[in-house]
Amino acid sequence: MSFASNTSSAGRYRRQLTPKQMEAEVFARATRALRDAGTEGGIAQARAIADNRRLWDAVLDSVLDPTNRLAVPLRAQIASLARAVLRELDAEAPDAAFIIEMNEQMAGALWN
Repeated sequence: MSFASNTSSAGRYRRQLTPKQMEAEVFARATRALRDAGTEGGIAQARAIADNRRLWDAVLDSVLDPTNRLAVPLRAQIASLARAVLRELDAEAPDAAFIIEMNEQMAGALWN
């Protein structure tokens, strides 16, 4: 399979996804990066942690936005979760299992 046909297939797949499913895919990619980086440290782990931090920063910013149409109680719950994940990501030795679990929970909720 050529790169062009592979790229075309990926484009067709993305066009079939709902916006929520696309968001779920972002969480899945962030989770894969953490898993692939393992616990060895190094640049891969630092990049995975930084990418996850950006993801959860975006989640927090989104639910704090007054124009967000989610119900206020749900937005508050997601904001609380985002803050907990961000605290963990800022720890000296972040608990990757916790972050992965939270990513998977969000992806699962978004995929449905």
